[in-house]
Amino acid sequence: MTTPVQAPGGQQLAESAGRRAIWLSVAALAMTFMLPLAGLVMAVFALIAGIRALPILRGAGRSTGVAVGGIVVSSLSLMLSAGATAMQLYLMDEYSVYQECMRGAGTVAAKEACFSQFRDAAAAKLPPGVIDVLGSVQP
Repeated sequence: MTTPVQAPGGQQLAESAGRRAIWLSVAALAMTFMLPLAGLVMAVFALIAGIRALPILRGAGRSTGVAVGGIVVSSLSLMLSAGATAMQLYLMDEYSVYQECMRGAGTVAAKEACFSQFRDAAAAKLPPGVIDVLGSVQP
């Protein structure tokens, strides 16, 4: 005879909800730096998980710090990924030209010329001073 499977108790459910919120937010932040669009989607899921974890933690009498931390980190990654995605979409044509140039570049000097062309094209499209803030960040 087997014992029936027990559903997790209120304490376990609350702890897992808090952990889920923080882990999803950390994953969203990591994805933001690798693939901004995927980070944007993951940040939305993490934010929802953090918001849903708050009443569960309060109802179980647990600290809401983990869920609040998840909400803060996911909000940060949401802003970063939204900005990076918007910048990629805004500079899509310039970046396509840069990629084509890099495909044909066989030397280091040619690759540097491709980057210079990209930087000049991006500087012409962006407001003055933005390229100075970004420094020599390569796409």
